[in-house]
Amino acid sequence: MKMKKLFLTAGLMISMLVTGCGGDNAAQNASGGDNAAKNKIVVGLDDEYPPMGFKNESNEIVGFDVDLAKEATKRMGSEVEFKAIDWSSKEAELKSGRIDVLWNGLDITPERQENMLFSEPYMDNRQVIFVRSGDTQGIVSESDLAGKAIGTQAGSTAETYITSKADLQNSFKEFKTYGDYISAFMDLENGRLDAVICDEIVGRYYMSKHPESLQVIDAAVGPVTQFGIAFAKENTALRDKVQKAFNEIVADGTAAKISEQWFGADLIKKK
Repeated sequence: MKMKKLFLTAGLMISMLVTGCGGDNAAQNASGGDNAAKNKIVVGLDDEYPPMGFKNESNEIVGFDVDLAKEATKRMGSEVEFKAIDWSSKEAELKSGRIDVLWNGLDITPERQENMLFSEPYMDNRQVIFVRSGDTQGIVSESDLAGKAIGTQAGSTAETYITSKADLQNSFKEFKTYGDYISAFMDLENGRLDAVICDEIVGRYYMSKHPESLQVIDAAVGPVTQFGIAFAKENTALRDKVQKAFNEIVADGTAAKISEQWFGADLIKKK
């Protein structure tokens, strides 16, 4: 009898533990994940992606999207943490729950929409060509990249576009991807690349810091895209909360002021 009672007691304890774990997971899913349940939103970003998100001289993460996220989460009454991630693994980071949001100049694409849930677009974006100042090598459009060494960031919209166009990629002398755009631009400046294809906003910001060494070819590569805020596919609750807060900072002009501080113009999309 004692042995039977012991097994029954152990079974009951295991059942309670399993039930308890299941209840916690259900609560987390309903509230938008463990971080959201703790009233903290973890924003994943590439911290070498100026001006959207990057480390300043004091090693603090700053940027245009960082300021937008801070303002939106403040309106939500939530804490915010910015977490640097491997940008090429961004979808896995969201799916695993290690981060709650991707807010870092992320283009909305059909491929990404299959695996992530997006906010409404908040800014237009083009992919354009950057070359060394005074050394355009006859490049005026995408077709002129044939026979050239081309670089871009791994996991970027530019990489996705190029790898989807076999004829275009095969026409290059070399195609290199980098962990961040800064490394790609450094190789361009040092003559290891002939051109870098990059988000126009990001590239122009970098060029403004290196006006003597870079220039832009004002021609789009691939389609014009739009930036959006991304969430785990099933996390509609958090997406809706963030969208509501973002709509508020657009409506009252706060988003426009943040844009003007970083770009000297209001680039926020209006409904």
